[in-house]
Amino acid sequence: MFRSSIFALALMPFAQNVAAETTQTAIFAGGCFWCVESDFESVPGVDEVISGYTGGTTENPTYRAIKGSGHYEAVEIIYDADVVSYEQLLHAFFRSVDPTDAGGQFCDRGDHYRTAIFVSNPAERAMAEAAKAEAQRNLGQQIVTPILDAATFYEAEAYHQDYYKGQNRIITRGGVKTQAEAYKFYREGCGRDQRVSALWGDTAPFVDHD
Repeated sequence: MFRSSIFALALMPFAQNVAAETTQTAIFAGGCFWCVESDFESVPGVDEVISGYTGGTTENPTYRAIKGSGHYEAVEIIYDADVVSYEQLLHAFFRSVDPTDAGGQFCDRGDHYRTAIFVSNPAERAMAEAAKAEAQRNLGQQIVTPILDAATFYEAEAYHQDYYKGQNRIITRGGVKTQAEAYKFYREGCGRDQRVSALWGDTAPFVDHD
C-alpha cells in the first residue's frame, strides 16, 4: 500500500524546484508489469501507467510470445514533472524491486522479467546512473539493473491494462475470482512485497509497514 507520508519523507532529498513545462515519460522494467503499474499509479503526479514490452528486436510482441523475443515486461509512466521528478521516480523504482536479481523478479523467472531502466537522453542516463549508485550504497549489495537506451515501447494487450483493479471474472486455480482478486492472490503468493520489505525495510515506498 502506498503511503504518501513515507514516500514524501523518503524522497525529500530528491525534491526538485524547477517547474516542468510538459508532461514527461519514464520507462521501467520491474518484473510483472501488473505490479509495477499498480505501484506507480499510486504516486502523486503520475497521470497514467501503461503496461507493455520493450528492449527486444521482435516487432509487435505479444504476451504469449514474449519469451525469447529479447523484450522486457515494462511500463511507461506518464507524469507531471511539476509534481514528481524523474529522480523521485527512480528512487522509488529501485526500492520497489529486487535490483540484485539478474534472473527475473521474485517468483517470475526469465529474461523478460528482469529489471531495467530505459533512458531517452543523456540527462536521464546521468540521473539513472546517480540513482543506481545511491541505491547500491544504501543497500550495500551489488545492483545488476542495467540502464539501457530507450527503444520502441509496445503497449500490451488491453486486458493487461489496469489488471490490478479489473472486475472481470476469471477462472483461477483458487476458483472464480475477479481480476483484482486474482492479482492480489498472485502478488502475495509471488512474495514480491515480502522480498522488497526484507531488502529495503521502511524505505520501500509501496509496502504497507503497519
